[in-house]
Amino acid sequence: MSGVRATARIVATPAGLPVLSGEGPLALRRTRAAGPGLRVTVVGAMSAPLGGDRLAVEAEVREGARLTLDAAAATVSLPSRTAVPASYDVRLSVGEHAELCWLPGPVISAYGSDLRARTRVELAATARLVLREEQVLGRHGEPPGTLVSRLTVHRAGRPLFDQELGSGPGVPGGWDGPAVLAGHRATGQLLVVGPEFDVKPARPRLLGESAVLTPLAGPAVVVTALAPDALRLRRVLDEAARDILAEWLPDVPYR
Repeated sequence: MSGVRATARIVATPAGLPVLSGEGPLALRRTRAAGPGLRVTVVGAMSAPLGGDRLAVEAEVREGARLTLDAAAATVSLPSRTAVPASYDVRLSVGEHAELCWLPGPVISAYGSDLRARTRVELAATARLVLREEQVLGRHGEPPGTLVSRLTVHRAGRPLFDQELGSGPGVPGGWDGPAVLAGHRATGQLLVVGPEFDVKPARPRLLGESAVLTPLAGPAVVVTALAPDALRLRRVLDEAARDILAEWLPDVPYR
C-alpha cells in the first residue's frame, strides 16, 4: 500500500513537554501560550493527506497539566492517483485535573479526494476539554471530495459522545439535503467538557440562524453549526466558545 506514514506525539506535564516529536508532514513547534499552561502548534511540512497516506496525532495531557494544541493552517485533503483513502487519526488523553484545548484548522475536502478522519478522546473524571472541528466541502468554486469524520469521546471510561458525518461522492444520499447540511459548504462543532457543568447545567438554545447548543448526558455541551464558508463558520464557533467559557470555564484560554 502506497502513501506516507507519519505520527506526531506530544506528552504534556505540569513541568513541561517531555515528548514533542513530529514526522513527515506533521512538524511540531512549541509556541507562546495565550494564558497559563503550554501551547504546541502543528505546522504542515508538506502537502498531505493524499490517497493512501496514514497520518496520526497523539497527545497525552498528564495529571494537572494544561495544553493548547492548535495548527498553523488548514488541512487540505488532496486527490491522488491511488484509489486508497487517506486517513487522519487523532488520539487524545487527558488526565485528572488536566486540561486540553484541541483547536486544529479546518479540514478542506478538495474535489477528487477521499479522507477518513477519526478523533478519539479519553478523559479522566475531572478533566476539561475544549475541542473544535471544522469541515469545508470543496475549495472555492469546486464540488467536495469524499470525507467521513467520526468523533468519539469517553469520560471516566464511559461513552460521552459519538458522532459520524459523511459527505461527498460515495456517501449515502441525503448528506446535502435539508435534514443535514441543507446546501451549506461548511460545518463544524465545538465540544466543551468539564465538571463545572455538573454544578451548573446548560440549557439547549439556538445560536443565531444555523447553530445550536445542546447539553449532553454528562458534564458537557456541544455546539453544532452550519455556514456558507469557512470564515463565517469560524466566527460562529468562536463566538459560542467565548460565551460558553465565560460562563462555565473562565480561566480556559481560547485563541
